Amino acid sequence: MTRPFEDVVREHGTTVLRVCRSVLGTRDADDAWSETFLAALRAWPDLPADANVEAWLVTIARRRSIDELRRRARRAAPVDDPAGVGGEPLVGAAPLPGARDLDLWRAVAALPDKQRRVVVLHHLGGLPYAQVAAVVGGTGAAARRAAADGVAALRRTYGEVGEEVPA
Repeated sequence: MTRPFEDVVREHGTTVLRVCRSVLGTRDADDAWSETFLAALRAWPDLPADANVEAWLVTIARRRSIDELRRRARRAAPVDDPAGVGGEPLVGAAPLPGARDLDLWRAVAALPDKQRRVVVLHHLGGLPYAQVAAVVGGTGAAARRAAADGVAALRRTYGEVGEEVPA
């Protein structure tokens, strides 16, 4: 690829950040964004001229974000309450990814795998259905159907969460 890499970062940086935030939340998304573009920069000279750069970057971002989720899962987790062991905890609880929209993030996480990936790539990542299909597999029509099913499920789930409970 002969195009300046800086132009690619300017053009697709927002899309990559949306994908990273959709998978990781806001806490680690910036690190995944940086790792995505570092990996892309290394592979940039070998990328074919006719490659779909946006789909390629989204794929790298998704994989880097999943790697971060796996890294988090391997971290040691305390099994006892620190306050019960011998004192008060030194720090408060860390916010969860997407803590401000926790209900929506739970609803997105509860979607079947393909629906979740298609909803994230199309509605949050901004990719057209043809590119989404190239990333997740299948056809553009199948991606459109999975997105419609996912959004319908989110409307049902999120509507249930947002409904007021009678007093």
